Amino acid sequence: MLHDKTGQRVPQVTFRTRQGEQWQDVTSDDIFNGRTVVVFSLPGAFTPTCSATHLPRYNELAPVLFENGVDDIVCISVNDTFVMNAWLKEQEAEHIRVIPDGNGEFTEGMGMLVDKQELGFGQRSWRYSMLVKDGIIAKMFIEPNKPGDPFEVSDADTMLAHINPLAAKPSAITLFSKPGCPFCARAKQMLLDQGLRYEEVILGQDATSISLKAVSGRSTVPQIFIDGRHIGGSDELAEYLA
Repeated sequence: MLHDKTGQRVPQVTFRTRQGEQWQDVTSDDIFNGRTVVVFSLPGAFTPTCSATHLPRYNELAPVLFENGVDDIVCISVNDTFVMNAWLKEQEAEHIRVIPDGNGEFTEGMGMLVDKQELGFGQRSWRYSMLVKDGIIAKMFIEPNKPGDPFEVSDADTMLAHINPLAAKPSAITLFSKPGCPFCARAKQMLLDQGLRYEEVILGQDATSISLKAVSGRSTVPQIFIDGRHIGGSDELAEYLA
């Protein structure tokens, strides 16, 4: 049975974390007291949905969540600290704080500990998210109790919509480039100057010139797409941003 604990205080747990070469104990009070914290919890680091969607989208929307009163975004999973730290490094999720609930104490206290022995996982967390204010759970989004690994309500967009339905989300920007291209460097700098995050697709590494021509009709770089719209090269990007 999965329990909605809205209105209750988060479990009081001491997490064993590794910071550099040192062990550092972190308590629930350290994370939540006097702060507004978004938490999302998932079955495991390096697993497909968690790596491809759940954590990356929270990292993408983090600046908007911070603008709307959130102090920290925490990912909790029943994994050890070495696994969580390695996953965070691979994800390059600079806005997310990962907390290892290696013994499942916090997850059990939340009523979210589930048996995934059929996958060889043992005891893991059910997928959920919550908004916590000064240690009190203000809102929980718990995935429906059905087979598999549903991912319908604990996502970052749902959380942001709860906090501020009118919040403007960042644009989805893709930039096709190739190494040593000065026009690509110019385009990237323009985006950075505007505080705009982008995904870079490097020809010869992530895609081919054939792929570029297929999606843009052009074979020169850079080519920039914003929210599905083809902007063009660096000159067109300068005009667009102006």
